[in-house]
Amino acid sequence: MAQYNDTSGDLKGRQIALLLLVLVVFAVGSQTVPLYSDWLWFEEVKLPKVFLTVLTTQLTLAVAFGLIFAILVYVNLYMASRLTTTDVLLEVEDRFGLPSRLVIEPYFRPLLIPGAFGLGVLSAFRASAAWEHYIRFANAQPFGIADPIFQEDVGFYVFKLPFLSFLYSWLITSVVLILLLTAVTYLLFRGIQITARGPIIARPARTHLLVLAALLFLIKAVGYRLDTYQLLYAPGGMVFGAGYSAINANLPALNFLTTLAIFVALLCLAQIFYHGWKLVLVGLGMLVVGSVIGLGLYPGFIQRFRVVPNEIVAESPYITHNIQFTRQAYGLDRIEEREFPAEETLTREELRRNDLTIKNIRLWDHRPLLTTYGQLQEIRTYYKFMDVDNDRYLIDGEYRQVMLSAREMSYQHLPGRSWINEHLIFTHGYGVVFGPVNRITPEGLPEFLIKDIPPVSTTPIKVTRPEIYFGEVANDYVIVKTQAQELDYPSGDKNVYSTYTGEGGVPLTSLGRKLLFATRFGTLKFLLSKDLTSDSRIMYHRQISERVKKAAPFLTFDRDAYLVIARDGRLFWIIDAYTTSDMYPYSEPIRGVGNYIRNSVKAVVDAYNGSVSFYMADPTDPVIKAYDRAFPGLFQPLEAMPDDLKAHLRYPQGMFNVQARLYSTYHMRDPQVFYNKEDLWSIPAEMEPYYTIMRLPDETKEEFILLLPFTPNKKDNMIAWLAARSDPPHYGKLTAFNFPKAKLVYGPRQINARIDQDSFISQQLSLWSQRGSTVIRGSMLAIPIERSLLYVQPLYLAAEKGSLPELKRIIVAHGNQIAMEENLESALARVFGGAVRGSVEARIPSGAGAPPAIDSSLKALAARASDHFTRAQELLRQGNFAGYGEEVKRLESALKELRTRAAK
Repeated sequence: MAQYNDTSGDLKGRQIALLLLVLVVFAVGSQTVPLYSDWLWFEEVKLPKVFLTVLTTQLTLAVAFGLIFAILVYVNLYMASRLTTTDVLLEVEDRFGLPSRLVIEPYFRPLLIPGAFGLGVLSAFRASAAWEHYIRFANAQPFGIADPIFQEDVGFYVFKLPFLSFLYSWLITSVVLILLLTAVTYLLFRGIQITARGPIIARPARTHLLVLAALLFLIKAVGYRLDTYQLLYAPGGMVFGAGYSAINANLPALNFLTTLAIFVALLCLAQIFYHGWKLVLVGLGMLVVGSVIGLGLYPGFIQRFRVVPNEIVAESPYITHNIQFTRQAYGLDRIEEREFPAEETLTREELRRNDLTIKNIRLWDHRPLLTTYGQLQEIRTYYKFMDVDNDRYLIDGEYRQVMLSAREMSYQHLPGRSWINEHLIFTHGYGVVFGPVNRITPEGLPEFLIKDIPPVSTTPIKVTRPEIYFGEVANDYVIVKTQAQELDYPSGDKNVYSTYTGEGGVPLTSLGRKLLFATRFGTLKFLLSKDLTSDSRIMYHRQISERVKKAAPFLTFDRDAYLVIARDGRLFWIIDAYTTSDMYPYSEPIRGVGNYIRNSVKAVVDAYNGSVSFYMADPTDPVIKAYDRAFPGLFQPLEAMPDDLKAHLRYPQGMFNVQARLYSTYHMRDPQVFYNKEDLWSIPAEMEPYYTIMRLPDETKEEFILLLPFTPNKKDNMIAWLAARSDPPHYGKLTAFNFPKAKLVYGPRQINARIDQDSFISQQLSLWSQRGSTVIRGSMLAIPIERSLLYVQPLYLAAEKGSLPELKRIIVAHGNQIAMEENLESALARVFGGAVRGSVEARIPSGAGAPPAIDSSLKALAARASDHFTRAQELLRQGNFAGYGEEVKRLESALKELRTRAAK
């Protein structure tokens, strides 16, 4: 009977072991389909080395850590099952009612190897997830900057400390788990017995557990040592990073606890030779008390009685560290600071000298423009404009700022959503719309330089390859080169069809590949469709943000990719990529970014072929150097980028936002000023950075600039503005222009308030709003010109039903002068008393030539007087006597000035 039970138990144990093995194999095997399809995708984009490097790193970590953990589990549990001597196998006093060893052993043996292997697989998955930490660790680069506390190179913190922290976490978790499993095994095999007289532990079990405990405390000592470096990221002090109490209380305590943990490990080993547990308990008690006092009570005591009474003196050195390292980590130390007088003496002659700046003032905001583009140029319901990009082009020899948007395919708006329509016929978007930022038609609509389907261009810039297979829309896979014709574009009542001729997509050359993608995408149509041939190609990961992230998962990408029309008429997407870290010591972190950022890479995606190229934009960045070493050949030098694409590189708005947000605080470099927040700045509410073409003070030509103004904290006046340059040879340079602190310079909110207080403007806005329309106030643009500021705000009018925003008025403000007119030229003339070249084309009908500039100040004054008279009559008819009186005063002033000038 006993023999039968043995055999039966052994058989059941083997069945359970086989089941565990099958589950493990299934878990690993289920990754085969996505893994192989990913390999084919990386081959398509010609980056197989990236895939292999990441995969081999993951496999190496998984095998190494998984195998080590499995072996440790097996050895310790095997020893626990074998070291128990027979004199301990007395089970009469067992209080748990556990089965006897004879019952447990037949199940334990066959389960031990697969169980250890299964736990090893779980550990392997955890280790493989640390592949990026390991790649940084293995390819670490020096920063050449030492931290102020431990004098370690910053590279140690950015590259090595994260992997060392992972290694410590894995070790401590593994040893704790092995210790618990070993103790349970001894309990099952009666190496540990719980009796009425208390626990009885066999000597082999006791020795084994004490050795594991000693190992645990040694690892904990390493953890305390790593915790000393983690002090540099302490978030709770006066500033981010280690403060006075951390350095003078926590650091000595951690050093003491490191030594104490080693001492407790030695006590565990010494306890092997003595009866009882006194040494271990004393050591453990010392460690607990030391942790409570050293890491809790003592730092709190120092903070309360030493730091708080004299905080600025105590924390001043650490505030200095925070300022210095935050400025380094975000590139704020590279910002050049200059003075800007912000005078209110701008003249017509200065405007004429800055003619190109005036011509490129952006009158179209991307939000109302996106709506207008959709109404005018989407053509069909299944086409959508997702975004409007701001860029600059050389048009007829002139440097011009433009807005452009891609006409993409939206599968949510297809007339009939079927598998054939979504994946075989409606495969791509088509063409772009393209127009200047400041030109409008007489109806208040944007003027197009490129429009319609197929694209019609009125400039030398042509679109020769308008098909957009890869874009910003999160579309599913498509299959090209099939027997089903692809819709190229609609033409009247008919459609024009085409067949893809590019190199994008993975070839479906065999039944095996069709089966592969049928499994991946969960449909049998890959196998059943007669439209697929051996020439067919499947395109997936078509959204450009997903595509570049898949190709380089260790980079952080900007949210705003932008479209570029190359010299040969092909379409390319450019997207900025960042190297980031959250391990830069003493640097203030930003949620979603970390506390270190560099715009080190420019990624380019072909909208037709889907090819992905990465160009190294900042070769001085140690992080990108590490990745370049880990992935040789992935990054090309920026000089290798085609010149026609390089001309459209721009300083990324995402990074500029981060830098501006921090610079509003970290322009203060004196620790006392920083502590008191004496010169804290803010970014004006609802203000976003904006691109414009302008000539910086003391520069000789106009450039493509990214701007953002600052106001003092909780104040509305302007205090400074930050500019990022995008044109060579000054690409990437940032300059902060500081205003005089003793002088009032109107900020955007104050200008808006003055606009609201203007009786004529406010009345017009109220009047428009009462006629079933909505007034949309565009972004307030502060344009620096010479030594002065010019404010420009466009006004749009949209009907409540069938919204089609039209640009109806332009408001210009300078100093105490405010004017609202139908176009920029008239508004400038109202403010500056004469015609200004550069804005006269604001209402040129499409295709018309530019009228000659008006130079006669008398003619402009006469027009002004006529406008005031017309408005006065209109207000009188409305019964608005206050507004009528104000316009009569303005008319009188214009007439006096006209008479004075005529007399000369």
